[in-house]
Amino acid sequence: MEGDLPPRERLVRAASRLFYYEGVRAIGVERLIAEAGVTKATFYRHFASKDDLVVAYLLTKDAYYKEVAEPLAAGHPPAEAIDLIFEAIAEHARERGFRGSPFMNAAAEYPAADHPVRALVTTHRDWIRTLFQELLTRLGHADPESAAGALLMLYDGAMAAGYLDDSTAAHNTLQDAVRLIRSGG
Repeated sequence: MEGDLPPRERLVRAASRLFYYEGVRAIGVERLIAEAGVTKATFYRHFASKDDLVVAYLLTKDAYYKEVAEPLAAGHPPAEAIDLIFEAIAEHARERGFRGSPFMNAAAEYPAADHPVRALVTTHRDWIRTLFQELLTRLGHADPESAAGALLMLYDGAMAAGYLDDSTAAHNTLQDAVRLIRSGG
């Protein structure tokens, strides 16, 4: 039960739910405190500011994506790993309440490139690009750096399409595009 969790964890879970479904700027500290069932003093004992909580929320999302993708990359041949990672993205996009990438959503609310939230978004995207580049290199792709950039753009597009478009059509388009990019065609 969530009430049995430590206060910091309750705050991050409340932030994760509220920030993702309603937006970061739309949620105030008072609402976070109420949803987490903590005091204002407890909030500030764990987070110096709301922005620090936003970073903590995104770190949990980053860890989740890594927990899904890294075992796929390590446990399968590279072409299959790429396909499985994108299949996981497509499945994620079909989940009830999916609202796109939490990283792109947060980046839209933090336009300053030097803000810690944007730095974390950049770090997450760099990890994805590097993961794709390593898989494409193992695959023997002629231009793994460029293809990794294309897969990153496809990842971004898949997250947006999963939220905005018909999930079946988006999934089929995604599969076709992944195959085309990884094959070098």
